[in-house]
Amino acid sequence: MYGAYFISMSSMSCILEFHHRLLISSADIAVMRLIKSTAFVILVIAQLAATLSGSQHCHFPAVFNFGDSNSDTGGLSAAFGAAQSPNGETFFGKPSGRYCDGRLVIDFIAESVGIPHLNAYLDSIGVNFSHGVNFATAGSTILVQNTTLFQSGFSPFSLDVQLLQFSQFKSRSISLSNQGTIFSELMPKDGDIFKNALYTFDIGQNDITSGLFRNMSFDQVKQTIPYIIQRFVSLIKNVYSEGGRTFWIHNTGPVGCLPYILRRFPNPASDEVDRFGCLIPPNRLCQFFNFKLQDAFYRLREDLPLATFTYVDVFSIKYLLIGQSSSKKNTVSSFFDPLKACCGRSKKYGCGSKMKVNGKEILIGKSCKHPNKRVNWDGVHYTEAANRWVFDKISTGAFSNPPRFLDNSCKTSESLL
Repeated sequence: MYGAYFISMSSMSCILEFHHRLLISSADIAVMRLIKSTAFVILVIAQLAATLSGSQHCHFPAVFNFGDSNSDTGGLSAAFGAAQSPNGETFFGKPSGRYCDGRLVIDFIAESVGIPHLNAYLDSIGVNFSHGVNFATAGSTILVQNTTLFQSGFSPFSLDVQLLQFSQFKSRSISLSNQGTIFSELMPKDGDIFKNALYTFDIGQNDITSGLFRNMSFDQVKQTIPYIIQRFVSLIKNVYSEGGRTFWIHNTGPVGCLPYILRRFPNPASDEVDRFGCLIPPNRLCQFFNFKLQDAFYRLREDLPLATFTYVDVFSIKYLLIGQSSSKKNTVSSFFDPLKACCGRSKKYGCGSKMKVNGKEILIGKSCKHPNKRVNWDGVHYTEAANRWVFDKISTGAFSNPPRFLDNSCKTSESLL
């Protein structure tokens, strides 16, 4: 159902080599070899365990998602105006509230657990929340930003606001269900749905870039990360107190490979650019964020033993895609030009932007000819094809801690083994 669980040693070596080139010194080679060997053993054991417990798949009646534009299915569009065409053209045939030509990773997650795509909490027209809700909005951060959307581009719907919305949604939907109103059919039927649901998080990227955009140094941004993670953990515990028990959390991707970041920091020193053309300093911040996040998850598992936490290394998946797509002799991936945006105008992004010519409005922020062969959609977000590629890698379980399929994520590590 999700493809091969096993990842080859050559692929694992490739992943670890990417990290080595960014952060790891030569003195750590022996440690890296041990990690590769350990990872191989873990994956083989996990594959066997998954086979033996294949009939014990989780059933998620609903998914509740929290995050930023990487998983926003219409929140920001409902609040501040719709994402314009050509967004949505590949799959939906029209704008769908997503900053993408089609589906996002969260859409593929919903499909894989057998529920419809999630409606945005802020969307009030033609929605059905009986199978879950998407609280994510583009531009959202973990920490509250002391600015407006129009000043900085960062959303007022930070993670704590999203969790307040969730708490209110839960109490009101249970109340409506008990009253038996006509709206109850559009809401979760009872409290057990919240207990048995999958809770997904994909957020943190904007907390890193917001500091950089305020002209903070890389070291200054790094100093804020422990507090950001502390706040993130506190908010996850709030969801646990509301009954959440199964958590699926993505770490942050390599922002130093995003075209809009590359344009923001032109003319870097030669030692600040990796062999794929990505900026090393922003990627190091992301890796430090991810290191602290994973460390926090070990503590969460100890503090909340009744919950299950799956940490997904999206950074490695996306960096693997960019690395494979960057090669001029690429025989592994169908993608090319991963550091260039597909949608926009010239070197400026402006996907969906328009201008008036002789009194008539025309689209100038157009899509490229083959978005299915491109990684980046608009300078910030990935194409549907790239999102599909990322999801397929997630589905193997090889990039998760602990290694497991999405439909085994309600099981504790002990129950898998």
